[in-house]
Amino acid sequence: MLIVQKFGGTSVGDLDRIQNVANRVAKTKAQGNDVVVVVSAMSGETNKLVGYAEHFSKNPARAEMDMLLSSGERVTASLLSIALQEMGYDATAMSGRKAGIQTDKVHTKARIQEINPQVMHEALKEGKIIVIAGFQGVNENGDVTTLGRGGSDLSAVAVAGALKADLCEIYTDVSGIFTTDPRIEPKAKKLEKISYDEMLELASLGAKVLQNRSVELAKKLNVNLVTRTSFSEEEGTLITKEENIMEKPLVSGIALDRNQARISLQGVKDRPGIASDIFNALAQAEVNVDMIIQNKAFDETTNIDFTVPVGDLSDAKDVMDNFIKNGEIKDDSYNEDICKVSVVGVGMKSHAGVAAKAFSTMAENNININMISTSEIKVSMVIDEKYAELAVRSLHDAYELDK
Repeated sequence: MLIVQKFGGTSVGDLDRIQNVANRVAKTKAQGNDVVVVVSAMSGETNKLVGYAEHFSKNPARAEMDMLLSSGERVTASLLSIALQEMGYDATAMSGRKAGIQTDKVHTKARIQEINPQVMHEALKEGKIIVIAGFQGVNENGDVTTLGRGGSDLSAVAVAGALKADLCEIYTDVSGIFTTDPRIEPKAKKLEKISYDEMLELASLGAKVLQNRSVELAKKLNVNLVTRTSFSEEEGTLITKEENIMEKPLVSGIALDRNQARISLQGVKDRPGIASDIFNALAQAEVNVDMIIQNKAFDETTNIDFTVPVGDLSDAKDVMDNFIKNGEIKDDSYNEDICKVSVVGVGMKSHAGVAAKAFSTMAENNININMISTSEIKVSMVIDEKYAELAVRSLHDAYELDK
């Protein structure tokens, strides 16, 4: 088998942990597998490098930041390769450039365009363990680029796709995907398998184990993903095609997203194209809009409510101020004391009553639902933040996810 293994910052957080990773990689190789490893920077290293840059400039050039930040992963890759060589294994460290990772020109959040795997194929033919510095690539001008948050996961999935690997293992400090956050509901169970679509919903709804860009890429490239912990031999969770899962559960998990703010617009001019103008202006300001509700008022105007990530709220306010100045919106208000709780499961496609049970559960616990959004495999509800944990525990219990 060809296995790609990715180790995050906590897994390579110090020299002892890098040795622990080397032992795990060596064990996989000794079992007769070809192994490609993708590593993050040691935990805290990226923040330290950002601090160095900010000592000289509050707004350093993005190209220079890419050059600086990409060094963290290269340090880890070199150290792991040295550790493996000392154990008697033929290992070689590669930068994103040497691994053939080509990106677009957007510095600090580049997207992978293609991977030329020739150098990796040659190294694998020679029996080498390849250790790649994650989070980075190179653009058509030869400039180093970085892939933004979760970039090492993206590197690993893209490399697995390019090499047609049998498996891509993402090692973190958690042992897999759970039915909900175990810190909120101790009865949460680890899932053995989950579909790409369910994982995408959970990732986009606040489950922080995997970044949704990497899950999207895994689905597109048909890469079997496993997320597991580097601190024990415990089995993880397989993320795969829906058809590879025999027993499709009605509900797989409950997700909680506290990073939500609600914007309410009153007295919006009721004219064709007003919603288009508002949401195009928000898009141009790179504000990510999630749930939207529109209803007609009694005075021939419209009311529009929508949610955005808390970090986008300031930019959204600036956009709304322009519409108010132009007389297109009468008034606006904002609420950051909300959260979004979601029920996710592919089994919803073929079962009625899932949404009804969610709404009944909220009612039984005297939790008022402010907004509702549904898809084929998801029911999301915006509620007051103070009820967040009660809602998660109640829904987890209602769908018997601890069974």
